[in-house]
Amino acid sequence: MTTFYDVPSSLLVPAVADALAGIDAISAPQWAGHVKTGVHRERPPTQENWWELRAAAVLRKIAAKGPIGVNHLAQEYGGSSNRGSAPNTAKAGSRHVIRSVLQQLEQAGLIEKELQRVIEVEDEDEVKHKVSIFKGRKITGAGQKLLDATAHGLREVADSEYPGLAKY
Repeated sequence: MTTFYDVPSSLLVPAVADALAGIDAISAPQWAGHVKTGVHRERPPTQENWWELRAAAVLRKIAAKGPIGVNHLAQEYGGSSNRGSAPNTAKAGSRHVIRSVLQQLEQAGLIEKELQRVIEVEDEDEVKHKVSIFKGRKITGAGQKLLDATAHGLREVADSEYPGLAKY
């Protein structure tokens, strides 16, 4: 069976984005047309389906590196910030975009939070509360099935465009 590891991301992400466009829970919010994807960018994205493309890329990253949190995902989608004559520095991507995409993917049932442990915290009034600590997000069976089914449909195209993949 073909997995999402067997197909290059340049082919897989647009195909998964098309599949995600059909899911009601995943849609660009009102503010998505006016927001930059990070402080290292000068302008908002110009693609019509950039939200679905980012959601598909985040889903793939979670499947490959999960459990992973918002901060690490924001660093994955960051870039170098132009500081004029000073050396460029690394900047993280927009955490708000990442959080919103993660919430939509959770609503669709494609990812879930992985619980690390539950601790008891005492507040000022000496009342104990239980607090859950999460490792990050991980992919669910439905998300894995979506990625693998899309990869399986793209395997022939990938073999024709990248002849070296056939030996894997």
